[in-house]
Amino acid sequence: MIPFSDEELKPAVINVIDKVRPSIKLDGGDIELIDVKGGVVYVQLQGACVGCGSAGTTLKFGVERQLKTLIHPEITVINVPKGWEDKLDQLG
Repeated sequence: MIPFSDEELKPAVINVIDKVRPSIKLDGGDIELIDVKGGVVYVQLQGACVGCGSAGTTLKFGVERQLKTLIHPEITVINVPKGWEDKLDQLG
């Protein structure tokens, strides 16, 4: 169990996303934090990342690995498809 509230996690998550963003932008993409709920980080890959075959790898081995290493090992990341921002409970 993650010993932080969602509100406590958000600034740390934003900090990590800001650290990985430059490498994502190198390939023409971007990443936006949608929300943090129950230790699950909901992000939306944008630009060239949308539909890219490597998007899943970017999330798991780039973003999620950094979040697990720098914040807490139980954090998970879910990509939110465009138009699903208000349906987070249906993802995962």
